[in-house]
Parts: sequence; structure tokens; C-alpha cells
Amino acid sequence: MAFFRAFSTIGPPDHGKEASLAGWVEDVRNLGGIAFLIVRQRGGTFQVTAKKKADGALFNQASKLVRESVVAVRGTVQLNPQVRNGWELVATSLDVLSPAAAPLPLPIADKVGAEVDTRFDNRVLDLRKPERRAIFHVRSVVAAAFRSYLDRQGFVEVHTPKLAGAGAEGGATLFETNYFGRKAFLSQSPQLYKQMLMSTGLDRVYELAPAFRAEPSDTVRHVTEFTSFDGEVAWIERMEDFFPFLEGAVDAAIEHVRTEAKSDLELLQVEPRRPKLPLKRIPYTEGLEILRTHGRRIRDGDDLDTESEKILGQAMAKDGHELYFITEYPSGIKPFYVMPKAEEPEYSHSFDLEYKGDEMASGGQREHRYDHLVAKIKEKGLNPENFEFYLKAFRYGMPPHGGWGFGVDRFVQKLLDLPNIREAILFPHDRIRLVP
Repeated sequence: MAFFRAFSTIGPPDHGKEASLAGWVEDVRNLGGIAFLIVRQRGGTFQVTAKKKADGALFNQASKLVRESVVAVRGTVQLNPQVRNGWELVATSLDVLSPAAAPLPLPIADKVGAEVDTRFDNRVLDLRKPERRAIFHVRSVVAAAFRSYLDRQGFVEVHTPKLAGAGAEGGATLFETNYFGRKAFLSQSPQLYKQMLMSTGLDRVYELAPAFRAEPSDTVRHVTEFTSFDGEVAWIERMEDFFPFLEGAVDAAIEHVRTEAKSDLELLQVEPRRPKLPLKRIPYTEGLEILRTHGRRIRDGDDLDTESEKILGQAMAKDGHELYFITEYPSGIKPFYVMPKAEEPEYSHSFDLEYKGDEMASGGQREHRYDHLVAKIKEKGLNPENFEFYLKAFRYGMPPHGGWGFGVDRFVQKLLDLPNIREAILFPHDRIRLVP
């Protein structure tokens, strides 16, 4: 199979030789007797020169091109110290493979902004900007690092159903759908399935997959469809036993981004810092005390709201902790599958992983004892019969286990200091936006 050449591969051995290059026309400059095209490829731009004296028809064709049209250019590689990479392509032929309509709904190369809705309505054009694409190269590096790290720790990647008969957390945040006349839901989380797997011998599993929550939140940190990085580990004695896997995976992701995405970080003007392991652990009650010293009072037993998370994050950052765990949340605010502490059942073996004042992950040690689990389901006002498929796994021998659910989109947002979580998602969906 033949491919058009990448301009980034052009060098001294190509001087005076013919080459075929293709890309999007970013700019057209007609100087009377000569026309210059700036053509964009994935790796950057290159200059095409069309001389009127050499070929008037080619010159006229090049001069009338609409920006963002896709072209294929054949010509001779010539040295030109004034252009990118020091080389230009002196055109001998030009084919318009796909003309762009005019006018463009938003600028690509011009330093002119566009409204957020305009950008996302025309996302494919928005993603032609190098700084937008850099985000998704970083995101790809993050996902690869998660996989590579956990693979080395003996984990197995799994893929659980995204249509379910019951929600992992119940409540009003489920998207309901008709499944051949039966009620079904889009998956909030792989929680129930990954716990079921702990009874099979697949005792270390992880998943990177979409999840859905019908939260009517119009904030810079909430969307309805997101990517979740989940892990579950069996044969633990305490919650701390699996913390090294989660913090190790996050550290590996940051380290890989720093080493493998340097040009992207330069383009985005950010420099993520690696955390010092092990990460700081703050019990929930200690977190409340820190908040009180900063004038924020949260009643013991209540969850931390967004403002409290930010204040705590600022306090922790001053001590050099961008990433840290908040542990031992009240049992009353945690799902039915979280194990309460034996000595203080009003608190639980649970945690949140915080990064720069935002929650990245939630998790804890799970309740693996069948009778206790059924009691917890009833205590939360849920019907155990709706969870029969899940409870069955606990009747026939379930080892102690625990794990996490981690928001990939939010992590990329905080890693790159993006103003909105939607910037970290190719085609973001929220309460208002369903297409594209």
C-alpha cells in the first residue's frame, strides 16, 4: 500500500528529488508571480511553492484554493532556509482531493477565538488545531501507561457489560432504556461485575471503558458519558493492600506523559509534576479539622462538597501534596458494597483520591460477607431481589477484595490544567449536548 509522505521525513538526501505530499491547506499567499501554500499534516506544516512563470495553470489553481481543502502535491524538494525544516516543495502538480466549503464555521490557523458551542458543534474542525490534538495524544499515553503498569502487576484487562439490569449505585442517575420489552440501564460503573469476577479466580482485574450518569450538572467537571478506569483486587487483608496499585498506575501515567509527550506538553505550556510515593493519607475526620481551620465547617457525616474539596486541595498543595487520599468516609454516604469499619461502623473502609482539589477516584474495601451485604442493600432502601445476579456470586465463596473507579477525563483535565473537562473528551456529551 502506498502512502503520501510525511514532510517530517524530508531531509538532505531528498534535495532535488521528487516527492508526493498531502495535507490540509492552512493558508494561501499570492504574491503576484508566485503562490505559497502552507499545508498542514499531523506532524506540522510545510510550504508549497507554485511559480506563475513555470506553470500558469498550476499557479492559478493554487491561488484559488479554499483554506482547509485537502490536497496532494507533487514536486521537487528544494533547500529554503527561511521555511520550516529548511525545505520547501516546488510544485509540478496539484490535486484537490477534497475541497472545503467556504466560509469556515470557525478559524483553524488564525489567532481568533470561537465560542465553546461553536467549537463543539464543529468539533472535527476544532480538533485540527495542534493544541487540541495534543490533549488526545497525552490521553493516549495515560491509558497506555495504566495498562502497561497493571499488566506488569499481574492484572487482567476485562470488559464488562454496558447494559445492565440494575445500577451499581441505584438512584436517579441511571439512564433507562428499553431492552426488548424489559427495563435496562446504561452502566453507571462496572462495580457489580468486577466484584463478581473476584469469585472466579480472576483476582486482579482492570477496565478502561465508558460509563454513564444522568446527573443534571452543568459544571466544568461533570459530563454524562465519561471514561472510567476501574480496578479490583482479591485476597486483601485491608484497604491499604491495593493502594500501591492505584497510586503506582497514576504515577506511571504522569511519568510516561513527562517523557513521551514532551512536545505536547510544550505546546500546551504545562509541566506535570510526579508525586512522591506513597501518597499522603488523610482520614475524613482529619480533613474536617483542616477545613475548620480554613473557615469551612462540614458536619461530621456529610460528604465534602466541591468548595470544600478545593479548599482542602489548596491546603494540601501548600504542603507539597497535589495528589492525596482521603480515607474512612462515613458509612452513611457510601454505597451498599463498601465495608464498614468493625470498630467504628459509622465509618467505612473507603477513600477518595484527590488531585489538585478535585476527586479523581473513589473506592475501598468491599463487603464480601453475603449476610452483611444483603443487610446493607436493605438498609439503603434497595430490594435484594433486583441484585440477585450479583448476590449469587457471594453465596459460593467470595474472597476479601477491594478496588477503585477512576475518572480518566477528569484526570487528563487536571493533569493538563484544562479549564473544562469537555476539553479532555473527543466528543463530549452533557445534559445539553448529545451530538456530535
